[in-house]
Amino acid sequence: MTKPAKLACKALWKVYGDSTAVGHVFGAEIFPPDSSVLDNFGLIGAVQHASLDIAEGEIFVIMGLSGSGKSTLVRLLAGLIKPSFGEIFVDGQDLLKMSEKELIELRRHKMGMVFQHFALLPHLSVLQNVAFPLIIQGMDKPSAQGRAAEVIKLVGLEGREHYFPRELSGGQQQRVGIARSLAVEPELWFLDEPFSALDPLIRREMQDEFLRLQAMLKKTIVFITHDFDEAIRLADRIAIMKDGCIVQVDTPEGLVLDPATDYVREFTRHIPRDKVVSIGAIMQQGDGAGDGIPASAPIAEVAKQVVASDVPLRVIDAAGAPVGKVDREAVIAVLVGE
Repeated sequence: MTKPAKLACKALWKVYGDSTAVGHVFGAEIFPPDSSVLDNFGLIGAVQHASLDIAEGEIFVIMGLSGSGKSTLVRLLAGLIKPSFGEIFVDGQDLLKMSEKELIELRRHKMGMVFQHFALLPHLSVLQNVAFPLIIQGMDKPSAQGRAAEVIKLVGLEGREHYFPRELSGGQQQRVGIARSLAVEPELWFLDEPFSALDPLIRREMQDEFLRLQAMLKKTIVFITHDFDEAIRLADRIAIMKDGCIVQVDTPEGLVLDPATDYVREFTRHIPRDKVVSIGAIMQQGDGAGDGIPASAPIAEVAKQVVASDVPLRVIDAAGAPVGKVDREAVIAVLVGE
């Protein structure tokens, strides 16, 4: 039996405009509406007919230009705003059938959120900021501060527990925001462009920290970014949005090798293919020489080794079993853009 998705939505819509018009449009006779129907009723489709299944432990990235609907979609999935139509499920439970009290409990105990603006409380220390959501939950102060100290250490801020936000760098402030969201031990973690306000060096450092934390904690993560380099570094799968619609959902490699539309092709055009495409995507049948190159390795990581070899090299799977071979011609074809 297939394990249900950790988080899923089906035919999800968020439409802004006159409520009477919204009710009429979502009548059975004209559902699902197209853009001309929405225009005729003076409605704006912020999210349109979105369906997703996000697996437990997956880093699922949502991408799109400004106004594409990605932040609205995440707020719908987190239960922060109500959809105009559709279904949302967390662990198979219908989010839209929960009472307000059940929703609050779900967000407090199962969900963590980190946004672009850190929203730290300036009059509270790092320790107090991180402990704050636990105290709101009703945890006693010593226990809350004990848990806060654990996650502060986890994000690399040990020794700064009593600093105030104004005494921290931008990257350190973002770590406090991450620690605060992790303090409640969420199963679902929503991050809306959390690193976009940071300078490139600090941003790279925070991406490294994010991957380190995920390797330990195995959270189910929904991550918004408009930066494709960031997306391919972090994502298991990516959803690309345009005008409120999900255009394509695939692995970073799948988006680059097999774009579903011209929009996706343009979106991924400037991405260095050797950083995204794996050896497994270009290998051939047969056995090669050497100890073996992992099929999952990006071409950029092993290109020098393959190009330097006069004979095809063996490709192996995660268990170390031979699955094919790769030669210099296949690698060079990717490097030169063929």
